[in-house]
Amino acid sequence: MKTYLIYITIMAMFSLLGERAFGRTVPICPDCKIRTISEGVATAMDHDTLLIKKGTYKEFNILIDKPLTLLGQGYPIVDGEEKGEIIRIVSDHVTIDGLFIINVGTSYTTDYAAIRVVKSEHFLIQNVVLERLFFGIYLEKSNHGKIFHNKIIGDAVDEYNSGNGIQLWYSHNVEVERNIVQGVRDGIYLEFSDNVTIKGNTSTKNLRYGLHFMFSNDDVYTGNTFEENGAGVAVMFSKRIKMIKNTFRNNWGTASYGMLLKEINDAEIVNNVFEENTIGINIEGSNRITYDNNDFVANGWAIKVLGACYANTFTRNNFLYNSFDISYNSKMNDNKFDQNYWSDYTGFDLDKDGIGDIPYRPVKLFSYIVNRTPETIVLLRSLFMDIIDFSEKVSPVFTPDNLMDANPLIQRSHDTH
Repeated sequence: MKTYLIYITIMAMFSLLGERAFGRTVPICPDCKIRTISEGVATAMDHDTLLIKKGTYKEFNILIDKPLTLLGQGYPIVDGEEKGEIIRIVSDHVTIDGLFIINVGTSYTTDYAAIRVVKSEHFLIQNVVLERLFFGIYLEKSNHGKIFHNKIIGDAVDEYNSGNGIQLWYSHNVEVERNIVQGVRDGIYLEFSDNVTIKGNTSTKNLRYGLHFMFSNDDVYTGNTFEENGAGVAVMFSKRIKMIKNTFRNNWGTASYGMLLKEINDAEIVNNVFEENTIGINIEGSNRITYDNNDFVANGWAIKVLGACYANTFTRNNFLYNSFDISYNSKMNDNKFDQNYWSDYTGFDLDKDGIGDIPYRPVKLFSYIVNRTPETIVLLRSLFMDIIDFSEKVSPVFTPDNLMDANPLIQRSHDTH
């Protein structure tokens, strides 16, 4: 009997310790003991799970200041009634999962967000739907977290009173994966955020940029789609960036491009698709970048080089049916074009080695003329322009005579992605 009592006592102690270590599950619903999310947070112990049952919770300024999991059941609606920020996290080890958050407040002085994470680590925000928002998910000096499989749908009309879908500011070692963002100012925005992985996201129909980042180093962007955004993607003032297997499509307009590179150094742009953009890549002041195995398909300009670019290599890219393949208004500066496929190349391969027997000059005189006098674009398909381009190709005067691909490929370097 004594042994049995000792056993029961030990099991009870383990049960109590387990509850404290791993937390309880606390139900929240209109008919439960705890009826609001704020009350649940206030009464919870560390590492508890707040099980928020289906319903509508009209709350804002919910402050999560302890390690908790907020788990929605049946996508409960958290309605901020446009009164301000809705959820603010100021603790490490917080998870937000399965909520439907709407009606973030709009302000011209404060960046209200549906979910803001401040000076916190080891957070997880997943399976969340955000609508009728100002800013969506906003990380501020927060590290070692993940934003996974969320859907952020804005209804932005003007840039001045709209926010960004996912924003990272001074936040490092964060994964942003498999999110859908549309209808905001910038789909994904990073500033001073290093070692960030942006993977498998879809950012479309945003007012300005599908992706916009500045002063953010050692980041990797892979498998994302940026489509039908106001100005495409802007990549600025950053180092050691890898952009692999992304799609930049149909970012079209008078000041639009698939991607803008400004003051970027030591980067890799590999296996991407740039399709039907006004400009595939607009490059300025960027050095030591490898452009390899990309597809440039049916863009206005595939690549525009604006100046101060050094030691870049363009190899094994497919240039397919662009109005202009290359626009170049500076010196070559040891940039190299080699073994690319050009759909406009008309040379021969008599020795059957897969390399054209004569070099290809990708810069057309007409491209030079359009850069200086944009109105002349109306002559794009005219016979007169074809004759001028041919004469410039034979004897270059206005275009850089050393800008050529000495080994143009006869066949595409790879199947289009």
